[in-house]
Amino acid sequence: MNKFLFIFFCFLLIILPNLVLGECTCDSDDLQDRDKSTALKYKLVATATILIAGAIGVCLPMLGKIIPALKPENNIFFIIKSYAAGVILATGFVHILPDAFENLTSPCLGENPWGKFPFSGFIAMVSAIGTLMVDTCATSYFSKKKLSAAPTTGDEEKVCEDVGVHTHATHGHAHPAVLADNASTSDLLRHRVISQVLELGIVVHSVIIGISLGASESPNTIRPLIAALTFHQFFEGMGLGGCISQAKFKARATALMVLFFSLTTPIGIGIGIGITNVYNESSPTALIVEGVFNSAAAGILVYMALVDLLAADFMNPKVQASSKLQLGVNISLLLGAGCMSLLAKWA
Repeated sequence: MNKFLFIFFCFLLIILPNLVLGECTCDSDDLQDRDKSTALKYKLVATATILIAGAIGVCLPMLGKIIPALKPENNIFFIIKSYAAGVILATGFVHILPDAFENLTSPCLGENPWGKFPFSGFIAMVSAIGTLMVDTCATSYFSKKKLSAAPTTGDEEKVCEDVGVHTHATHGHAHPAVLADNASTSDLLRHRVISQVLELGIVVHSVIIGISLGASESPNTIRPLIAALTFHQFFEGMGLGGCISQAKFKARATALMVLFFSLTTPIGIGIGIGITNVYNESSPTALIVEGVFNSAAAGILVYMALVDLLAADFMNPKVQASSKLQLGVNISLLLGAGCMSLLAKWA
């Protein structure tokens, strides 16, 4: 799946700059405050701060071996992850989805078909359903593959089959070591699928926002985005880093996922800078491409935040057994979603 992420990332980098170069039919709103030299300085600052914030955010949860408090089994890990999940949830609902609605309902687009159907909500819904299907199918496929590859004999083979279909009523006795091993393997596979699907949704949005920021020549537009995106990348990185940490990838795969996340927005900004003179965010093609991809990204992130991050952690036996931890993760979730929502006032 890492290969798929790499191919998809390359596809975005190749196709998006070409698709957004279209004929302009609407005047841009920021013609009055264009300042290329000042805007370029802000873009360079944005590239550096977003890169550093993203790298620190995604690497922080992986320091459990050095900082015991950050180990996945500790309470503070659940609280930090809940805050990050709140940031991701607000990113989908408050930042990306409204942008998608704005793009696909723009007066620059024709009334037919864009004005006659809520494409943004529909694409987000289809994206969320598609993410669910990929999530379940990938988990099922890798679980079966892992199970078929495991050497089993006699009763152990039967127990493994029983674990695979969630029944345990054949022999009247169980093998705790085999059951524990299969449960552990299932959890590990689940975390790996979650981290890779989550990164896919993040990559889609990050490339688009990076290109938009890099192509803008308005300092007034870029300035608030620097703080908002730096905050967003840091805590979104923490959410992704927590998933990667629990997935226990090999060092090479972990490094690739960290690089993908850290570099996607800065690369998008670089592409935006390169196409500044020919890019127009108000062109019909740009609006459609950004609207469709933003809608899809919103669906992915909302699904991942609610189902794979929040529901999984909030229903964890450790959280369920502690009233204090339940209170902590709920407050942390509200703070993360609230802080990220507040940023929508400026960006």
